[in-house]
Amino acid sequence: MPNVQYIEIKESFLMALNAIRINKLRSSLTLLGIVIGVFSIVAVMTAMGVMQNSIESGLSMLGTNTFQVQKFPITMGGGGRDRRMFRNRKDITFDQGLAVQHRATLARFVGLEAWEMGKVVKVEREETNPSVMLAGETPEGLPTNNWIVKEGRGLNQSDIEYADNVIVLGANVVDKLFPFSNPIGEQVTIDGHRYRVIGYFEQQGGFQGSNQDNFVAMPISTFFNTYGEQNRSIHIMVQSITREVYDDAIEQVRGILRSVRRVSPGEEDEFAIFSNDSLIEQWNELTFYVKVGIGFISFIALLAAGIGIMNIMLVSVTERTREIGIRKAVGTKKKDILTQFITEAIVLCQVGGVIGVILGILGGNLAALAFDFPAIIPYDWAVIGLVICSVVGIVFGTYPAWKAANLDPIESLRYE
Repeated sequence: MPNVQYIEIKESFLMALNAIRINKLRSSLTLLGIVIGVFSIVAVMTAMGVMQNSIESGLSMLGTNTFQVQKFPITMGGGGRDRRMFRNRKDITFDQGLAVQHRATLARFVGLEAWEMGKVVKVEREETNPSVMLAGETPEGLPTNNWIVKEGRGLNQSDIEYADNVIVLGANVVDKLFPFSNPIGEQVTIDGHRYRVIGYFEQQGGFQGSNQDNFVAMPISTFFNTYGEQNRSIHIMVQSITREVYDDAIEQVRGILRSVRRVSPGEEDEFAIFSNDSLIEQWNELTFYVKVGIGFISFIALLAAGIGIMNIMLVSVTERTREIGIRKAVGTKKKDILTQFITEAIVLCQVGGVIGVILGILGGNLAALAFDFPAIIPYDWAVIGLVICSVVGIVFGTYPAWKAANLDPIESLRYE
């Protein structure tokens, strides 16, 4: 019995392919709707996947098991009232950062940093664009920021104690100022102050049009001597001892800061805490609504394609009425005709689906080529696209198939 069923399905499949071959124009119009619908889903989801991979990599700006505390939240959402509330928060001072360093027993490293933006770094007759970020750092700021020294050395405690005029360069600055030479030991100038290069960092790469290597780092004490400590809010980066105590470390640091900043019980925190996970979670929340919107548009496209399939299959039933009558006259059963027409609808959808998946993957990866992101093949969405095609074929091919299967054989034979 299974062999008979297999033969019937195989014959239905071959007859469906033959019908597609004979009616090329009609089949092409049917395929076009399916191709557009599947292409829209797969192309968008491929592009989103490419961006997702790159963004998750780029958002992983902190070291392992690390979170950061700063005055402002990472995203300034809300209305004007919320933004005024954030601006009115007290600055996080260097002394408060030191309190966290001394009291956070669950932390492996506590890095403190302050920033100045838009600096020009000069060496002899060469200089960078006025876009270099300048970081004042404690030695612990390097591992918590996931900055790895490629050559030379990083900052040490002696640099901080003596406020040495030393600096560590980001990879982009090295490429600009020292493309053919080793920068270690050289002198660079920033805002009229000279600094000795003691090392440079490994390349981190770009993210969403930015360049995470376009920065330099100096001792935070040297930074304060040059740019001032007052009216400035620092960042505190904390790396927990282990992943198991990560959440406890966050709560411990929160408690220390609430204590030193005299935040009353029941009041909200006057600072923001974020991590790689929270950044990625916020991105996923943002893209969720984009995916829902694109999914709705694709659903409309497939719905239109399905209606097109049903109409074209009804035309096919009308054109093949005499053929159906002959088949019934020689003993073909209703279920065989029903199976044939549903199979034809599914095959049409699957052929269009395969074309749509291929074009969608190629189109979606154009985003990877445009932004120099690694390409991906979204196997899950390719399978989902083909499954959707089968569903569309079954749903919109059932009525024409039912109509064909229930034609009166005598009236069908009389049809001209």
